[in-house]
Amino acid sequence: MSTPPSRLVPRTSGQRLRLAGCQWTATAEPVDNLRRIDELTGEAASRGARLVVHPEAAMAPFSRRLDTAAEPLDGRFADGVREVAQRHGVTLVVGMFTPADEITTAEGKERARVHNTLLVTGGGVEETTYRKIHLYDAFGSRESDTVAPGEQVRTVDVDGWSVGLATCYDVRFADQFTQLGRRGAELVVLPASWGDGPGKASQWDLLTRARAHDAQAWLLAVDQAWTPDAVNGPCGIGRSVLADPTGEVRARLGGGEDVLVAEVDHETVARTRGTIPIL
Repeated sequence: MSTPPSRLVPRTSGQRLRLAGCQWTATAEPVDNLRRIDELTGEAASRGARLVVHPEAAMAPFSRRLDTAAEPLDGRFADGVREVAQRHGVTLVVGMFTPADEITTAEGKERARVHNTLLVTGGGVEETTYRKIHLYDAFGSRESDTVAPGEQVRTVDVDGWSVGLATCYDVRFADQFTQLGRRGAELVVLPASWGDGPGKASQWDLLTRARAHDAQAWLLAVDQAWTPDAVNGPCGIGRSVLADPTGEVRARLGGGEDVLVAEVDHETVARTRGTIPIL
């Protein structure tokens, strides 16, 4: 597939960054999901977003076999994401699965595992990946049976902003976000596929706000949309949110498919860190 021409859009001054969180529900078909990424990225770009964030598992949901969905970073899905970023002139953050290792589970089963990976590409950034560190071995699930953990905390420079990367269950581990803040991250993006259940919405609301405060950074958490027919494992509850460095909510979506577009600024980060020096 030939690479489309880049859409030339002036970059921001670096003082403010217009960003978007695309809240939607992935299907079992990566090709269909890539088409949805293209559509929603186009909508976000038309509203001026320079950084566009999609959910965890945007490539394929946890309800299907991850090892058969996984592709290397030079595979068709990742190349498709790169083309979408170039076509719309934005930096994209997209959740996907890449091959990892093979293990024997506690039940004696041989299993190929994947890395739960964020791909950051386009818009002139140095392409970066983040592998989810903290795996969802909770609420009766064992993500570690199918997913190998990452080890490195990551940031990436986007339009003069240091952007920290985290994924879903990472939000329960404050130290990762404190580390990101100490490394200079002024914005943290958190793609998620947050499973529904008793108390899960209130936990999501609390934890996303708390981690913004821990990092003393803006935090954009982008979940998959809620759907009533999700029956097999984590899908999403929606409620994607932008919190400021004090943990105050600046924007929040409901449960359905939607696009959150907002602006963040350096001044709020500097003022918060100067007033409450906890890092």
